[in-house]
Amino acid sequence: MENQKSWILIAKKYLVASFNPVAHELNELDWKLSLSEDKNKFSQHISAFANQKGGGFFVFGITPEGNEVGITSDEGQEIIRKLSNLARESVEPPQKIDHFFDDSRQNPLLFIHIPESIQKPVHMRGKGIEFSYLRSGGQTRKMSLQEIANAVLNSRQVRFEELEALACSQNKIKDFLDCASLFNLLNIPLPDSPESMIDHLINQKILYRNGGQCSVTNLGAIVAAKDLRQFPGKERLPVRVIKYRGASKLETEGEKEFYQGYGVGFQTMIRYIMEQLPTSEVIQDALRKNVPVYPEITIRELVANALIHRDFTVTSTSPMVEIYSDRMEITSPGELLPSVGIDRIIDSAPESRNEIFAGLMRRMGICEERGSGIDKALFAVEFYGLPPIDFINGPNVFKAIVYHPKKFKQMSQKERLNACYQHCCLKWVSRDFMTNTSFRKRLGLNDEQYVVSWRVIDSCIEAGLIKSADINNKARKYAKYIPSWA
Repeated sequence: MENQKSWILIAKKYLVASFNPVAHELNELDWKLSLSEDKNKFSQHISAFANQKGGGFFVFGITPEGNEVGITSDEGQEIIRKLSNLARESVEPPQKIDHFFDDSRQNPLLFIHIPESIQKPVHMRGKGIEFSYLRSGGQTRKMSLQEIANAVLNSRQVRFEELEALACSQNKIKDFLDCASLFNLLNIPLPDSPESMIDHLINQKILYRNGGQCSVTNLGAIVAAKDLRQFPGKERLPVRVIKYRGASKLETEGEKEFYQGYGVGFQTMIRYIMEQLPTSEVIQDALRKNVPVYPEITIRELVANALIHRDFTVTSTSPMVEIYSDRMEITSPGELLPSVGIDRIIDSAPESRNEIFAGLMRRMGICEERGSGIDKALFAVEFYGLPPIDFINGPNVFKAIVYHPKKFKQMSQKERLNACYQHCCLKWVSRDFMTNTSFRKRLGLNDEQYVVSWRVIDSCIEAGLIKSADINNKARKYAKYIPSWA
């Protein structure tokens, strides 16, 4: 229900407080009889409420003396329209408002909520930052230079996920968002009323109310869009899956784009990818079966990682999954953040470029806790006996390449060193040590080939990738190794 919005209960408490012990306006609440022609004054009020901790409220239908005379529904709709325009066009950065028309009272009142702005100070558009306002003693006044400096220190940049992707009426939300799939993935029963559903979507940062409309955020489009093509400027968001006939791009066997949001369309996309992969025959339960050559958990985690950590400012390319006869390449727009080294992808807690998006995808069960997805992908690759995953960073893309099975003799020196380093890291993650024996098993070598294993280990030490776990132990047969960063 509309009156279940938490801000309405707060506004009503402030309204009661403004009448006791005598009628007086508060810093948090301003009475208004109607919307005057002085747009500049109302813009200053919007600036002041947006700069205030917790935001503030207008209540229309009350005289300057504190008498409730009420307003009509038509008057209220006109006020909402004009204030929405002022909040969007007269202050910088633009603000959004919410409203509630309380017609349960003898004299109906219109409540307008101006939320606290993330970016501060909010100032008059077309003027300098010194034209910022706040509330003091129930009145609106200009901020001092010190107050402006404090506001800047307590401000933060709006994240890409929080920006508006599309504005629409409340009854059109289901035309753009796959709400049923979203709530199912979040393990939340589908709300039985439109208002309850809207409130849930607002709590998940999928929507926000803006005057008489709802605004779908970029997060909402990215995660839950029925069709990303319905959202202006999102042409490069759909994931492309391309299958080639050979080991090059010369001949395409098939191509498909996935236009659903990354969250609601993830399972469908993974199923399609797995169906396109080459298979090998195995015997299971005395029956011959064809299974994909790549483990599903590896594909799932690498694709999820490519989506969650993509750079949305890179618009020249889209996420891609390319399937060749000898490998599979998963490409994400944008390089790794400077704080994330490519050699520390394993057992790391990478800084997320899109934290709000990543958090929602975790709640939907699509990705693992921070950093563990890559580890699981690599563990599965080792279990399947595949060559190591090759991670390539830049320019403007991050790529993970998974290769077909190869025997040791077919592996390049780079692949052998990567296999040694990744195996050593995974052992360390498991609170264990790499040994010649464990590495031979990883490479599929027999016990008589221990010298071959030593050569790779020695080369990996020379490359500065691993080191001895006990420099005092001279018995090479029992030597243990750890990553160079451990």
